[in-house]
Amino acid sequence: MKPRAPHASSTVAIPPHGELPRHVAIIMDGNGRWAKQRHLPRLAGHRKGVEAVRATVKACAERGIGFLTLFAFSSENWRRPPDEVALLMQLFIGALENEVNKLHRNGIRLRVIGERSRFDPKIQALIAEGERLTVDNRGLTLTIAANYGGRWDILQALSRLSKEDSFREKGEIRESDLTPYLSMNYAPEPDLFVRTGGEKRVSNFLLWQLAYTELHFTDTLWPDFDAAALEAAFESYRARERRFGRTSEQLEEAKRAVIDA
Repeated sequence: MKPRAPHASSTVAIPPHGELPRHVAIIMDGNGRWAKQRHLPRLAGHRKGVEAVRATVKACAERGIGFLTLFAFSSENWRRPPDEVALLMQLFIGALENEVNKLHRNGIRLRVIGERSRFDPKIQALIAEGERLTVDNRGLTLTIAANYGGRWDILQALSRLSKEDSFREKGEIRESDLTPYLSMNYAPEPDLFVRTGGEKRVSNFLLWQLAYTELHFTDTLWPDFDAAALEAAFESYRARERRFGRTSEQLEEAKRAVIDA
């Protein structure tokens, strides 16, 4: 059965530009460097990074952000030293065991995107249980991207679409055909992308969905990312004019039409 996408692509429809973004996507970078600066093992940086996740989720929920997506583990991160990967998996298990009930009590819905089959069965079971428990929550939707890659996402969507009878009959693909098969078909495209740690690239994260997203890069290392750093990202977002291919004059005309209606 073909899935339905509840949100139109921003390349077609212009979403409202409020004081705050509806959807924030973050690459949490800098845990290792944070630890190195303090002559600590990398694991200490990752543990401190989990605290920053808690603080960011709390701040977004309190501000009324609808969707928060965090890049926790990319498909390329398996290339890291085996001992570090093992420690990251243990942190992932610990977070799923200890945090999901807290999310549920606060009305937060958990979603996990990415190729799950490579994870240990225990992790897969914890993910499924966390999603099941929080499925009906209507507060913030927290998405964790784990063993995720933007290219993988597009390819898996194409693969699923190609199996549809409607695709074989038409023999062509439109944007609206593919979007429902992407991992985040349940969410609007991100309004604001944040990357911590000073790097200025998207690193194979939400390649399709970030087409018209406002980008904010900060030198702050992820363990030091706090409410003030989040507010600085929101302030940067508020200063942008989101045109989606239109002119400023067209946007003003659209605003006037809404006011006059």
